[in-house]
Amino acid sequence: MSALEWFAHKPLGGGIFWIQERFYESGNRANIWLVRGSQRDVVIDAGLGLRSLPDYLRDAGLLAAEEGSAPRPLLAVATHVHFDHSGGLQHFQEVAVHSAEAAALLRGDNYEAVTWLWEREVARPPRPGWRARHYRLPPVRPTRLLQEGDVISLGDRQLTVMHMPGHSRGSICLHDKDRKILFSGDVVYDGSMIDWLPYSRVSDYVASCRRLMELVDRGLVEKVLPGHFNIFGAERLYRLASNYISQAGVCHKVSTCAMRSLASIALRITNSRVTSE
Repeated sequence: MSALEWFAHKPLGGGIFWIQERFYESGNRANIWLVRGSQRDVVIDAGLGLRSLPDYLRDAGLLAAEEGSAPRPLLAVATHVHFDHSGGLQHFQEVAVHSAEAAALLRGDNYEAVTWLWEREVARPPRPGWRARHYRLPPVRPTRLLQEGDVISLGDRQLTVMHMPGHSRGSICLHDKDRKILFSGDVVYDGSMIDWLPYSRVSDYVASCRRLMELVDRGLVEKVLPGHFNIFGAERLYRLASNYISQAGVCHKVSTCAMRSLASIALRITNSRVTSE
């Protein structure tokens, strides 16, 4: 299967494109965002990596430069290293990730990446003989380490890095202040927030949700482009964040701790089986 078949995209206007992996039929299917600038283009998250995303962007004409102009540099930014967001980073020359998860990306740590792919989730195999049980996150050397407050300049637009741990220790959002757009990764999307994975932490998530609410209170966000599911607005963002805080009591922390232990055991068993094959 070619990259053109594997991916599909939808233009949102303003130089932003919404990209998805067509045949990965799972709640884990991540949104991929292409943001085009006057001097640099940025891909936010990169999917599983079963087909080359840069090949798709080129073949679909999404990276076409103006006549007489050279192609712009292309940077792939991972909002975090979980497999559904970082598997495709292997196909990019320039890769950025928060420093807290850089080592995990470099060693291809499938435990921290919570690699968990089922055969039934992939409606059409990307190539003959492909098997989900052999899927692994390959080691990738990041070319840029991100920290809170860093700015990724695209020329005519700036994306500010907001370190928002909780879902994972290196989770980030990217904030386009001028356009009041938040690329939220898995920090928040229109669904239940997952805080029971390895390196998740409820107290960090509460602090991150307070920051999200502050963004709304200050009128700094009008549109959220999340890591999963559909786009939503400021009012929904505030409600999702405030609901999480209100539910993050002692009982929630105890149940989350138990779920994290079970998830950790399952991931270690799965990883050991794949390694031994």
